[in-house]
Amino acid sequence: MEMILRALAIYLILLAVFKIAGRRALLQMTSFDLILLLIISEATQQALLGNDFSVTGAMLTIITLVVVDILFGLMKKSIPGAESILDGTPIILVENGKLLPEKLKKVDVSCDDILVAARQDLGITELEKIKYAILERNGHISIISTEN
Repeated sequence: MEMILRALAIYLILLAVFKIAGRRALLQMTSFDLILLLIISEATQQALLGNDFSVTGAMLTIITLVVVDILFGLMKKSIPGAESILDGTPIILVENGKLLPEKLKKVDVSCDDILVAARQDLGITELEKIKYAILERNGHISIISTEN
């Protein structure tokens, strides 16, 4: 039972940490972000398993994490507004070639981040050619060109 409670606690803590960190954390991973992710995974593994390194303990932990994730998925589908609370909503960052500074600041995204997405997605190099730039729930920036 202790392992199930550990897994549930770690799941909820990671959910809260990444919610606080925001979608910006998912936008672009640097080499330092990869190192940080590896350190977090190591710390999480120790917190999840404690001194129990058995196969049974690992399986119980994995099953608990997957079940909790499935339950959150069901909550998002069945409870109105749960998805917006847990995953957020898409946010328009550029409208008709103009940056929306208050929204950029809120989600900690820079003009450079938007232009990188525009270059990668559509080959756009100028802000004025972007009709909309939208920060999606998954952290990706969708670009809609003025030429559409």
